[in-house]
Amino acid sequence: MPDPTAIPRRPLRRASILRAAIHLADSDGLDAVSMRGLAHILDVVPMALYRHVADKEDLIDGMVEQILAELPDIAAMRPAQWREAIRAHAHAARALVTRHAWARRALETRTTRTPAVLAHMERFTQIFLRAGFTPDLTHHVMHLLGNRIWGFSPELFDESATPLPDGRAAREPADAGPQTAEYPRHRRRAAARGKRRSARAPDPNDYPGILAVAAAAWALHPDAVGCDDDFEFDFALEVILDGVARLQRAKWRSTSGMPTPHETRPPASHSRRVIPTDAFSGPPRGWRARWPRSVAGGHAGGEPRHGA
Repeated sequence: MPDPTAIPRRPLRRASILRAAIHLADSDGLDAVSMRGLAHILDVVPMALYRHVADKEDLIDGMVEQILAELPDIAAMRPAQWREAIRAHAHAARALVTRHAWARRALETRTTRTPAVLAHMERFTQIFLRAGFTPDLTHHVMHLLGNRIWGFSPELFDESATPLPDGRAAREPADAGPQTAEYPRHRRRAAARGKRRSARAPDPNDYPGILAVAAAAWALHPDAVGCDDDFEFDFALEVILDGVARLQRAKWRSTSGMPTPHETRPPASHSRRVIPTDAFSGPPRGWRARWPRSVAGGHAGGEPRHGA
């Protein structure tokens, strides 16, 4: 006989499962999200979840859909303001993946373009088309922007595995903050990889150009602990937008082949800055004493994190 004093359980719905999964990923990282763990949090048997999500990939697709709904409604701008519009949408996406640190890895591993994903891509596509970009140029510009429409830049090396002189990681893992349970696990795995490395360590003297760039950045930003991701994101975005604006003015078409110097040349009104030929002649004196051991010892991804 049912207990008349028992509090009725809320019916399980897909939205409540996704909210619980997002909360878990925000606090513990994407690796912590599992059907069994969610079932425990929601106080149901794991099989109950499968009535609403097909598998973990479907769950992550739904989590991405849910957080994309958080993107703000940005007021439409005039076609001539296409650069401002692209910046606004890219920065909104960057704020989103900053709030949900796991979202970057989730977005990078998605194989299904859900309605929310397509809607975000459509917003960028329409900005270019309404500004007078041809569909052909828009196609290639979207490829060029790549992950930047989702608020992050692609990185070749994971700097989080590189310890600083005081033993701290150069930066947190892309999908985990320093206070999460995932962070120490990531650090332990990185340390284990370092112990097993048997290849010869690079000799810094073989890479004077890299050392010159690293030492110059360190001299400009002595208190930095690595590259400023926000600055690098905006720098790359501005360079891309400047370049595609020139291609639009030149009426470039992909059937013409690669862009020519004429098509990518800045307008004559732009002043040209001359860089001295000796600007990168070598690292300044005393750089070894001031630069973290990860670079002095020849770390491949060792440019500094500067706050330019």
